[in-house]
Amino acid sequence: MKAMPIIAVCFCLPWLSLSAQADALIIVADHGGTSALPYYEALNLQQHAGMTSPRIELPRPPAKPFNEADMLPVRSMRLSPGDVARRVIEAPGLPSFFLVGDDERSRAWLRQHALRLHELNAVGLVVNVASAEALAALRALVPQLPLSPVTGDDLAERLGLRHYPVLITATGIEQ
Repeated sequence: MKAMPIIAVCFCLPWLSLSAQADALIIVADHGGTSALPYYEALNLQQHAGMTSPRIELPRPPAKPFNEADMLPVRSMRLSPGDVARRVIEAPGLPSFFLVGDDERSRAWLRQHALRLHELNAVGLVVNVASAEALAALRALVPQLPLSPVTGDDLAERLGLRHYPVLITATGIEQ
């Protein structure tokens, strides 16, 4: 009976030895260089004796969840209704999308191109719209197409656009 505890201790000793070694620092490679310590000291990250850390105020969650109406009105200052010359682009993998606004030209364009836009699975970006009601009226024209209010200024600059309505695909820009 007394031999049993001795055997258990013999099996545990190698594990204890390994555990003590795991806590030791092992340097795999040292290629020299300069210590980064002065850079960290310059940041003054360590708390000084007698000083307390400033209280960090967390932002409060909104009283109510945000919805699409909170994003309106949408105004794209670099885009207006007008003619767009057809041109070729090379953007493999770019999904089809289109830009429209809340104006008569865009509404007529949507009605005229609704079937093709649906076939392309194109997503609509409404770049100028004043209210949720105006956005709902545009959606009622083409219920099969997704329309989202988005400021289009950055997109207009990147694509060299000044006018809408316009369709952008992986191979071209057209009206």
